[in-house]
Amino acid sequence: MVQGVLAPVQFLVFLISLGLVLRFLLTGDGEQAATISIIVKTIVLYTIMITGAIWEREVFGQYLFAPAFYWEDMVSMVVLALHGTYVFALLTGFLDTHQQMVLALAAYATYVVNATQFVLKLRAARMEERGWQGGVSGAVGASR
Repeated sequence: MVQGVLAPVQFLVFLISLGLVLRFLLTGDGEQAATISIIVKTIVLYTIMITGAIWEREVFGQYLFAPAFYWEDMVSMVVLALHGTYVFALLTGFLDTHQQMVLALAAYATYVVNATQFVLKLRAARMEERGWQGGVSGAVGASR
């Protein structure tokens, strides 16, 4: 349930932040708003990753890299690393503001790939469930 709420919230935060980051990169305006939005996106990301790992532990017996979600978790690690690198760059000044925003876009691009993985996995599971239920009812009907 938590994932069902956090995933759309994270996507909404992502869309708002993406707009603010692009606005800053195109116009130079709104640096503070873009920066805050990236931090909010990062907090939501880490929250959904922690709750997702807890769910994965309850369902599959391990916090991460269960066979059913191995590749999704691998890409999630890249997403986390890029967001974490952004926070590091912001706090240390390792990159200038423009470079930080470009790094945020790279993090966002990997987030889109990762979100797509999960949506496709969910869709496939639902289709399989429907097909399985249809197959069972069809088999039952055929045996009568």
